[in-house]
Amino acid sequence: MSEPREPDPAPSLSDTLSAAAQRAGFARVAPGETPTASALLAAVGGVRGLVESILPGLVFLVVYTITADLVPSVIVPIAVAALFVIVRLITRTPVMPAVVGAIGIAASATLALLSGRAEDNFVPGFWINAISLTTLVASLIARWPLVGVIVGLLTSDLSGWRADRAKMRVMTVATVLWAGLFALRLGVQLPLYFSGNVEWLAGTKLLMGVPLYAGLLWVTWLLVRAVYARPEGAADAR
Repeated sequence: MSEPREPDPAPSLSDTLSAAAQRAGFARVAPGETPTASALLAAVGGVRGLVESILPGLVFLVVYTITADLVPSVIVPIAVAALFVIVRLITRTPVMPAVVGAIGIAASATLALLSGRAEDNFVPGFWINAISLTTLVASLIARWPLVGVIVGLLTSDLSGWRADRAKMRVMTVATVLWAGLFALRLGVQLPLYFSGNVEWLAGTKLLMGVPLYAGLLWVTWLLVRAVYARPEGAADAR
C-alpha cells in the first residue's frame, strides 16, 4: 500500500506575483529576446484587444462631434462594449478583458450623465493616470524602480538586479519614461478638461492611449534587452 501523498506546498507570494507578471503584456517578450511586431501586438491584446481599446473612445468622439449631445455620446460606447462581451461569450474566449472594459466605460458614462457634463466622461482616466504616476514616482524615490520589479518577477531575480549598476540604471530610466507618459497625458488633457474642449480631449486621449503605450513598451523592451546577457550556450547553438 503506497504512502499517502503529501499535498503540494502553497505557492509563495513571490511565486504568485511572478505568475501575475508572466500574464502581463510586458512578459510577451522575455528579457534578452528580440522584440518583434507580433509580440508587440500580443502585448497590447492582439487585434481584438486593439479594437476593444480604441473603438469605444472613437465612437464617443464621432457621435459627440456629430450630435453635441451627451446622452447618445456615452450610451453608444456602452452598447459597443456590451457587444464585445457578447462576442467573447459566443466565441468562448476570455471574457474578463471585455467585462473590465465595459465596467470602466459604464462608470465613466454614469459620472458624465450625473453631472451633465460630457468632459466628466474622462475623469476616471485622469485618476488612473494620476495613481499610475504616483506609484512610479514612489518606486523611484524608494530606489525600487517599478520596471525593475516587474522584470525581476519575470526572471525570478527579485532583488539581484539592483546590485548590477547597468541594470539599475536602465530600470530607473525605463521607469522615468513611464512616469513621463502618465505625466504627459495629465499635462495635455487636464487643461482641455477644464476648458471644456470635449472633442480635443477625446482626440488626444485616443492618440495618447494605445499608440504611445505600444511605442513605450517597445522602447522598454529594447532597454531591458540591452542589459540582459544572452542565455548561456545560446551563442554556441547558432
